[in-house]
Amino acid sequence: MQYKVPQNVQREDTIVGPLTFRQLIILFAGGGTTYAIYSALATKYYWEVWLTPVIIGTSFTLAFAFLKINEREFHIYLLNLIQHLLVPKKRKWSKGAGETFISPFSKIYVKKIEEEKIEKKEIPDIDKIVKLLDSNNTKK
Repeated sequence: MQYKVPQNVQREDTIVGPLTFRQLIILFAGGGTTYAIYSALATKYYWEVWLTPVIIGTSFTLAFAFLKINEREFHIYLLNLIQHLLVPKKRKWSKGAGETFISPFSKIYVKKIEEEKIEKKEIPDIDKIVKLLDSNNTKK
């Protein structure tokens, strides 16, 4: 029996025409927000006031829905850009600096390890164990 194997699994499924479900959600959310800005500002102000926020909102909505930079979606590119701007460019290595993060659970874990080490130190001598085992064998 032959099965149909998908050829391009990296591509999202289209729902309406060439639009994917993610693009539809972005367009509905961004379009609704932009329309809300328009309807709030257009009743009170002239077009010079409401046109700028509507154009900015529309362009961001279209960028998030359709724009790809270096074959990455715009939101992933934007997050990578923010990370690149915030993370220091040069890293400084210092010996023993690998254990800098101390969580609240690590103190509990360290206490348990110390208790286990204390319990392990109370092991009797090997000579005493051998004598004990030999004495049990001879009594039979």
